Amino acid sequence: MGSTVLFSPAKINLFLAVTGRRADGYHELVSVVVPVDFGDTLGIETRAGDEFTLECADPAVPRGESNLVLKAARLFAEMTGRAGGAAFFLEKRIPIGAGLGGGSSNAVAALRGLNFLAGEPLDAAALAALAARIGSDCALFLPGGPVVMRGRGERVEPLAVETAARLRGRRMLLFKPGFGIGTPWAYAQLAAAGEKNYLPAAEAEARLAAWSRDARAPAEAILFNSFERPVFQKFPALPVLLENLAAEFGLAAHMSGSGSACFAFLPDGVATNAVAARIHEAWGMAALVVETKIC
Repeated sequence: MGSTVLFSPAKINLFLAVTGRRADGYHELVSVVVPVDFGDTLGIETRAGDEFTLECADPAVPRGESNLVLKAARLFAEMTGRAGGAAFFLEKRIPIGAGLGGGSSNAVAALRGLNFLAGEPLDAAALAALAARIGSDCALFLPGGPVVMRGRGERVEPLAVETAARLRGRRMLLFKPGFGIGTPWAYAQLAAAGEKNYLPAAEAEARLAAWSRDARAPAEAILFNSFERPVFQKFPALPVLLENLAAEFGLAAHMSGSGSACFAFLPDGVATNAVAARIHEAWGMAALVVETKIC
């Protein structure tokens, strides 16, 4: 029997260009994604038998077949042919329906932990292939730093060292209202609106290339999210607050993923408490407000 505990980070999409819809129903995208030092903790204990169980104090976390940690465990056992079960203990901080990749991050933490406890039977390529089977944005959590994600999310490559260095350590404020947004719903809104909500792939790649080449370009220069147009139409509380934060504090605030969580880089001299107070004034005390930084 063995055990391990892993950190499971949230992710933030600094640049998220949805470029079109494929014949199989999936969407193509180009995205710059960063992990942050805010996240969940996943404990794993191997057990005799072949059962996988999950304990979590958060009642919103599913316990059945839809839970990505348990799905990851079953796929790992299937791919490796290894017998034995495991008990998972999830300390949940990343909210559900936030666009922060919490479930996907938990699944990758499960894969990493099981692979470690089994003596590393899967190499990096095999882990990436397995992660892609679990969910479209799972593979982005494997490199452990800023990445570019393409395809439906399964094609992941680390940012160039110099580019990633401009991002690592940057302070951010992460904030989410009391409601979540379902990713399937958000993609459906994009598809319903047709081409006007998509950013052509050539333009997305050109923006990314220009930003990457310019060593003086700040992280703020790449901020973009295709989901903001349809989501903001449905949930005006999001754009109203982001506009107010820009006017009052000079913050370039955007939404992460399909929402509802938003983020803003924190320049030196900005009082975090004052910004947090403004967010709670607008969205109520149920709003999550966390200062974090890019890993």
